[in-house]
Amino acid sequence: MIQTHIHDGVESKVIGLDEKAKLIIHPVRMRIVQTFIGGQKLTVQEIQEKLKDVPQATLYRNLNKLVKGGVLEVAATNQVRGTIEKVYELVGGEVGLSAEEFQNSSREEQMGVFMRFVGNLIDQFGRYLDQDEIDLVKDGVTMRQVELYLDDKEYLELMKSVAKLYQEAMKHKPEGERRRRFVTTIVVPEVLIGKEKSHD
Repeated sequence: MIQTHIHDGVESKVIGLDEKAKLIIHPVRMRIVQTFIGGQKLTVQEIQEKLKDVPQATLYRNLNKLVKGGVLEVAATNQVRGTIEKVYELVGGEVGLSAEEFQNSSREEQMGVFMRFVGNLIDQFGRYLDQDEIDLVKDGVTMRQVELYLDDKEYLELMKSVAKLYQEAMKHKPEGERRRRFVTTIVVPEVLIGKEKSHD
């Protein structure tokens, strides 16, 4: 279901989980959304400074799609040399798909979101491999899966510790010899004995 809202002259849509996943899980739009993590309020110029490799026209086009899709909104406006500069923020302070949206969606929608997420990873890895010269070891390319036995409290403590490390690293600015690295986390618990669905 899609509902249309108009705020400050800008039309935006309240969209369902599947439409929101299609909107956000995109090579450029996902990166735009990630710049707002931590409650950031940013102008187009500030977003451009964080995403220097994204052409300005591409940035504007995808930023507008996120606004119209109800993911970003105009938080404030500034008068700068006779022009209006818009300051954007995440709608509701949520980064991407909220836990509540995901929890309340159907199994088909949840699998659709997961497939789009994995599809975006495949696209990123494919673009990496398309380079003329690569060195997987030097570039730090890893694919790793570990099994951990944790109760709910231990798991939450682990996730909080990891999130803290991510938040510190995300403060780094793109300067010097730093290069952008995609670190992806997918956590899947084991299937409980007796809970499997029969596929006969």
